[in-house]
Amino acid sequence: MPRAARLSNKKSVGGRKARTAHEAKDSSRLSRRLLEAQEEERKRISRELHDGTGQSLMVLRFHLGMLADKQNAELTPKVTEALSVLDRIIEDVRRIIGRLSPRVLEELGLLAAIRKEARELSKRTGMEPHLELPGELVAVDRETEVAVYRLLQEALHNIAKHSHAAKFTVRLKRKAGSLCLQVEDDGVGFSLKAGSQSQNFGLTGMRERSAALGGKIRVRSSKGSGTTISASLPLRKDSTVQKPLSPANASMSGSDVVPIPFSKRSVAAKAG
Repeated sequence: MPRAARLSNKKSVGGRKARTAHEAKDSSRLSRRLLEAQEEERKRISRELHDGTGQSLMVLRFHLGMLADKQNAELTPKVTEALSVLDRIIEDVRRIIGRLSPRVLEELGLLAAIRKEARELSKRTGMEPHLELPGELVAVDRETEVAVYRLLQEALHNIAKHSHAAKFTVRLKRKAGSLCLQVEDDGVGFSLKAGSQSQNFGLTGMRERSAALGGKIRVRSSKGSGTTISASLPLRKDSTVQKPLSPANASMSGSDVVPIPFSKRSVAAKAG
């Protein structure tokens, strides 16, 4: 091949590589903007649920409570049953609001939010939780913090819905400029080739969120051997220091390894 042709070919290959890298960078930037927009929309919906639906439910509960106090032999049992149903609805709405825009993450940071999610899953399902967390997190940027929290939520949701596990473990650590999250359960596991549609959808969402920040997701599972989901997200250079916990919440700071002794219902009461 003539020298001029070789040079032209090299320039062409170099140009294609540069375009590919530029397109990948643009795609990552777009994905991050979409994630930011998603978080803002979650906050908006959370506010509307709290200020609209939540307040209306509380007013309805107040009036039903007044009816229950009227000592009507025929009416009271029905009102009491309605109050019980309404209380469950209010609790569900509060849980949805918390998942959409978690105040604990905004006010106390990622470590406290992880403990809260683990505690709620344990109370709801009876699973035994174990946490292996650092005593504190330094220089973790907000974007990575939110991403890790959302990945944790999805992983714990999958455990509650699919695993039939007796216990689960959440590990978090910094390693070589990255924040690493690992969520493990001792449940039934699944075939990575033939997982359920909803579980595969959840894992796909986790991979997309991680990839948008330049991170990676690894899933290990097989039938009868539990599941382990590992995520590694690079920390940005402009990271800011996470706010320290207030004295009132100092007990939440934990140690390097934190098994949580929650009161648990029977393991048979797992979420379906």
